[in-house]
Amino acid sequence: MNLSRTIAVLLLAALLAGCASSGNQASNDPLEGFNRGVYVFNDELDNYVIGPASRGWTRVTSQDVRNSVSNFFHNLESPGYILNDLLQGKPGGAGKETVRFVVNSTVGILGFFDPASSWLGIEGRPEDFGQTLGTWGVDSGPYLVLPLFGPSSPRDATSYPVAYYTNVLTYVAIDTLTFGTLTALNIVNSRAELEGAARFRDDAAIDPYVFTRSAYRQYRRNAIYDGNPPMDEDPYSDFLEDMNEDPDI
Repeated sequence: MNLSRTIAVLLLAALLAGCASSGNQASNDPLEGFNRGVYVFNDELDNYVIGPASRGWTRVTSQDVRNSVSNFFHNLESPGYILNDLLQGKPGGAGKETVRFVVNSTVGILGFFDPASSWLGIEGRPEDFGQTLGTWGVDSGPYLVLPLFGPSSPRDATSYPVAYYTNVLTYVAIDTLTFGTLTALNIVNSRAELEGAARFRDDAAIDPYVFTRSAYRQYRRNAIYDGNPPMDEDPYSDFLEDMNEDPDI
């Protein structure tokens, strides 16, 4: 599997939920019963609402349009990336994100285009408050599945209010209906971009809950260490242990 597909699968695991199935209690997942129930709810929401909407969006738009929409919403989140870079002691990263935000908001026409990457070679790196707490040594706590938001943890859940208050969209003078419509567009567009990964996950002969939990933990670990986590332990040990102990996986 190439790198882009691997990232897509991990991101999908962080956004979607799958059908619940029997599985043993994993370490650091004391709320597995509750989590699986929320997992089913999120999966039904994706099956009957978000998934169909994203496929309809794909039929009426081109890849270039969907890329522009993604660029636009990522650009609105840039102040949060800058803040978390500073909190993590990464002034270089904060400087690059600031340049990206200024260039893409102006030359890139409100962020619909990404000249910072294509012309200047400055690639974006999302940073959230959960990652910041991780770099400060705060433990993630038990695994947690949130309604609508999906896989998380007590530490990572703190990123949502911080992201809200550092998003430009929060401070734009628009009515509630417009805000909700733009938020829905962001969700549907993000889901459409992961349709291929969704099919890959659904075709995999594994417990979707275990796969999502393990993939999410690995994804967050890589994010905290900027893609270079220490190899003092096997990052897939949780998943492999469940595979060995549960014959249904």
